[in-house]
Amino acid sequence: MADTLAVAGGRVLDPELAVREADILIDVDAGEILAVAPDLAADADRTLDAGGGLVIPGLVNAHCHVAMTLLRGYADDEPLETWLRDHVWPVEAELSAEDVRVGAELGLVEMIRSGVTAFGDMYFHVDEVAAAVERAGVRARLGRGVVTVGKDEAAAREDLEESFAVAERLDGAADGRIRTAVMPHSLTTVDDDLLAAAADRAGDADVPIHFHLDETTDEVDPIVDEHGVRPAEHADDLGLLGPDTWVAHGVHADATELELLAERDTSVVHCPASNMKLASGAAPVQAMLDAGVPVALGTDGAASNNDLDVFDELRDAAMLGKLAADDAAAVAAESAVRMATRGGAGALGVGAGRIEDGAPADLAVVDLQAPHLSPEHDLVSHLVYAARGSDVRHTVCDGDVLMRDRNVLAFDEAAVRERAQEHAEAVVARTEA
Repeated sequence: MADTLAVAGGRVLDPELAVREADILIDVDAGEILAVAPDLAADADRTLDAGGGLVIPGLVNAHCHVAMTLLRGYADDEPLETWLRDHVWPVEAELSAEDVRVGAELGLVEMIRSGVTAFGDMYFHVDEVAAAVERAGVRARLGRGVVTVGKDEAAAREDLEESFAVAERLDGAADGRIRTAVMPHSLTTVDDDLLAAAADRAGDADVPIHFHLDETTDEVDPIVDEHGVRPAEHADDLGLLGPDTWVAHGVHADATELELLAERDTSVVHCPASNMKLASGAAPVQAMLDAGVPVALGTDGAASNNDLDVFDELRDAAMLGKLAADDAAAVAAESAVRMATRGGAGALGVGAGRIEDGAPADLAVVDLQAPHLSPEHDLVSHLVYAARGSDVRHTVCDGDVLMRDRNVLAFDEAAVRERAQEHAEAVVARTEA
C-alpha cells in the first residue's frame, strides 16, 4: 500500500493561478500528486500543516552556477567581461572538487529554504554538484560548462568530450532526479567547429543543450561583425536551437531573434538581478512572451546576484520588464509566476511546475501570516511583489519533505555555513597568493 502524505489546511494555487481551499494528497513512493480536493488529511498516513499558508508549485531556478555561492560578494561592481576575466575565472581556476561540493551544499540549503525544488546548473566538478543534489533531494539538470578560448585544439576537444562524458555518466542519477545536458558556455567562448560538433552529437544522442546567448553587446557585436547575422541566427546555423535547447539571458535579442527562438521552441531563462548588477541590460521579456518564446527565470550565480532566491527574481522580472517595455502592464504578476514554475519546468524538462492530479509532487508552502503579506487582495500579486524566500515554511520535492517548519532536513545548516566560510577564505587566499 502506498505511503501517503497530505499537505493540509491551507489554500492551493492551481494551474490556472486561481487560489482555492484544498488539501493535496501525495503518493510519497511515486513522488506524485494523487488528488487536490478538500478534506484529504484523513486519507493520508502523514500530514504537513499548511494552515495559514498558500501551497504553490516548487519554484524552478532554470539557470544557475550553484557552487559560486563561495564567491558571493568577492568581486562586485564590475562589468561582465572584466568581472569574468580579471576576477571570476582566476579564482575558479583554484577551486577544488571539495570546494565545489561545499559551495553546492550551501546553495542547495539556500534554495530549499526559499521553495526551489529544481534548478539548472552549468559548472565544473559536476560529480560533486550531483552528490550534493542527491543528498538534498531536489531535481536538477546538470552540465559541465565548456570554454575553449585560449586552449589549443586538443585541449578544446577534450573539454567538449568531458562535457559529453559527464552528461552520459550522471543522467538519471539520484533516482532519476538528476538529468543532464551539454553546456558550451557561449558563442564567443567556444569555437564554431566545436559548437557545430556539439549540436550534431547532442542531436544524435538526444541530449539537451544549454548556453549563454545575447547577454551583453560584447557577445553580440563580434557575431554580427564576423558572420553578418544575429547571435540566435548564428546559433541556429550551427544547429544549436530546438525544443531541447534552453538559453540564458537573451538580453539583447532583437525581434528577428525572438521570432526564431519561438519558431524553434527554445526557452530563454531571464536572470534580471544578474543582468541589472552587471549592467548587461534589460531583456525584452514582454516582447518574448508576445512572440511566443517560452520564458523561464533564473538567478545566475550568487557572485553576480548575490543570492539564489527566486522570489527576488519574480519581483525583479516584473519590475524590470515594465521598465524595458515602458509599460506598467508589461510582465504582469501572472506571467512572472508562470515563468518561475511551468516555464522553468518546461525549460529543464522536469515535468513539474503545477499542482494537479498526476503531477510531480514538487511544492512549497508560503506562510501568509506576516505584515508584508497583509491584507490579501490578490495572492498572485503578493507572490511577485511582496513575498520573500524567508516566507516559505515547507518545501517538498518528489513527494519527500525537504524542509519542515523552516528546518532543512538533509543538512546541518550551521555546519554547511561554517565549511563554506572556511573554503571561501582558502580559495581566495590561494588565488591572491
